[in-house]
Amino acid sequence: MIKSDGRREPFDREKLLSGIQVASAKRPISRETIVHMVDQIVESLQTIGRAEVPSKSIGTMVLDHLAQIDQVAYIRFASVYLNMHDLTEVRSEIDRLMGRLGTRDSVS
Repeated sequence: MIKSDGRREPFDREKLLSGIQVASAKRPISRETIVHMVDQIVESLQTIGRAEVPSKSIGTMVLDHLAQIDQVAYIRFASVYLNMHDLTEVRSEIDRLMGRLGTRDSVS
């Protein structure tokens, strides 16, 4: 995996799982759902067939899944992954998520 600062490190499934679990803490998301999400991401990475994948691609995959599963977990993950520094950045991401979800009335 190629980090945003150019460093390279091996892909760590457990680290990915742990990060998603932290973002999903106390949310109505089962461990099975999270494990299935990680399985799908790993499968997508294998399908790409490249030896190295940018961490940005992996983070985007996680956000795509979380946007459909739980929007609060999405914002929690995004706040760390996107390195948000203040409420303005959080608000911008919430607005982006709401636009992405379209006219959906309910937010988890």
